[in-house]
Formats: sequence, structure tokens, C-alpha cells
Amino acid sequence: MTQSDYLLISRGQWDETASPQDVQAAIDRFYAWYERGLADGVLKPGSRLEMRGKRVTRDGITDGPFAEAKELVGGYWFIVADSLEDAARIASQNPCLAFGLELEIRPLEAARARADEVTNETPPAWRSNDG
Repeated sequence: MTQSDYLLISRGQWDETASPQDVQAAIDRFYAWYERGLADGVLKPGSRLEMRGKRVTRDGITDGPFAEAKELVGGYWFIVADSLEDAARIASQNPCLAFGLELEIRPLEAARARADEVTNETPPAWRSNDG
């Protein structure tokens, strides 16, 4: 089976009932897990994201981030897996999940965007009613 890359997005904040020591222990376990994944070829490097940011729209540029705390993107990296299910299995081993962070896994789309094909960006009014 051909392996594919999957984007893994880390969202949310630490569980406020957890102690800083417990969270730090989870972070330490995460980095050990992450380094093993890199060495084994099931993870590719990503990065934490700074708190500051900008949102650029046709109306201008504003300061950000703008999402609610539970939706804030804290970082990203890539998983190399045989399937989305396999990528989810790999991600489920992340030690930080026990302390409130959530992970979103998305397959990378190799094809170029086209206005006549349904994609993430297609508005509902453009979509056909047949599925």
C-alpha cells in the first residue's frame, strides 16, 4: 500500500484542572514520542505556532488569532501512514491528549483547486443536491 502524508493540527488548551507538573511530564513524553516518530519515519517535522498572528481577507488585515480557545491551533506536523485510520491510530498515541489537547488529521489534497469541483472552499449554494 502506498503511504500518504496527513496534516496533524493540534488544537485547544491544557486542562485547567491538571497541574503544571503533570502537563510538563506530558510535554516531555510528547517530545520523546515525537522524536521516535521522526526516527521511525511515521512523523515529519512541524512546529508550534506563536500566539500572535494576522488575518488577511479582501476587507483588509487584522490582528489575530480569532478562534475560541478550544479551536486555537497550537501547532502542526505531518503523519506518514497507509490510511486516514492509520494516521488517527498514530495520533491517538500522543501523550498530550490526556491533558485536553485535541488533534485534527487531514489528508493532503494533491490536485490543484478547481471552481467546478466540490472542495472545502465550495459554498453550499454551488453544491448539487444529489450528494
